[in-house]
Amino acid sequence: MKILMVGAGLTGAVISRGLAEQGYEVTVIDSRAHIAGNCHTERDTETGVMQHVYGPHIFHTDDAEVWEYVNRFATFMPFVNRVKAMAKGSVYSLPVNLHTINQFFGKTFSPDEARKFIAEIADNTIAEPESFEEQAMKFIGKDLYEAFMKGYTEKQWGRSPKELPASILKRLPVRFNYDDNYFNHPFQGMPEQGYTAMIGNILDHANIQVLLNTPFQHDMVAEYDHVFYSGTIDGYFQYRLGHLPYRTLRFEKHIAEGDFQGCAVLNYCDADVPYTRISEHKHFSPWENHEGTVYFKEFSRECGEADTPYYPVNLLGGHELLSAYQDLAALEKKTTFVGRLGQYRYMDMDVCIRTALDELNAFLRN
Repeated sequence: MKILMVGAGLTGAVISRGLAEQGYEVTVIDSRAHIAGNCHTERDTETGVMQHVYGPHIFHTDDAEVWEYVNRFATFMPFVNRVKAMAKGSVYSLPVNLHTINQFFGKTFSPDEARKFIAEIADNTIAEPESFEEQAMKFIGKDLYEAFMKGYTEKQWGRSPKELPASILKRLPVRFNYDDNYFNHPFQGMPEQGYTAMIGNILDHANIQVLLNTPFQHDMVAEYDHVFYSGTIDGYFQYRLGHLPYRTLRFEKHIAEGDFQGCAVLNYCDADVPYTRISEHKHFSPWENHEGTVYFKEFSRECGEADTPYYPVNLLGGHELLSAYQDLAALEKKTTFVGRLGQYRYMDMDVCIRTALDELNAFLRN
């Protein structure tokens, strides 16, 4: 049975490997000149720093099976993401924690005192938050929301937080201790040789053929027994109903000597700063030593036809256009839509792997 996998990113690699191990012949195509999709990493030729070419990717999960899976294909090094934030002329720690609260309000609260204080300034009139703004206001109040979330979110999504669903704020955005670990998952780390090497190992199987610089053409579907498609769902249908909204990113690269900012990620929360954050990539590999440094200013904007789509835009109230495309997708019996773009939903890397494994198992059962 011949399978076509459209996309050599994380989702495509995981499904392809599983199919190959079951004896299927899998052809993986990608329009880019490299594998690994937006997880692609490569070394900067001048400094030797491992770059996350399409922006920072930090692996974190509470899924033990997923953690075991990635460790089959890469050596993971310890890494804890400690994000800092520039807001109103000062540098703070994120996520909002006891240190952030005490620094921002000029207090010396204990955990219980801080919890009581935040409860008093939070908007308790909001019973069931529907929007991003309501979710933030209910849990941290107006001052912290406007300092750390409002401007950043407007820049990131190009929309008012009132238009975005509360689900974007998945977890309570405040901690009443001094824990500045950005993620609360038990498994966290970075692949020692980068994500491209890891995904290359996943794709390294006798039953997998990888063809780069090969865009998907719709007539390819007829040449295979089944197609897994991880491109944009509207792109598959040649935008016959119109374009779904996506956000794309632009990176402004800088090379310098020494240490530019002293941390991997520094968010710029004020609305009048045009970029959302600066990432300094040698801090993603703290086990390495480099005299030079590479840092990127990150700008978010609406995705045009020639741009690389990064984030599907989910709006409060949903998408009629998305529903129409999903109805069309359900009629495609030979094609399974997978991944962040194929399923039009934001997914962290571990969720991409979990979803890919679930799609693989569903296909094998049928």
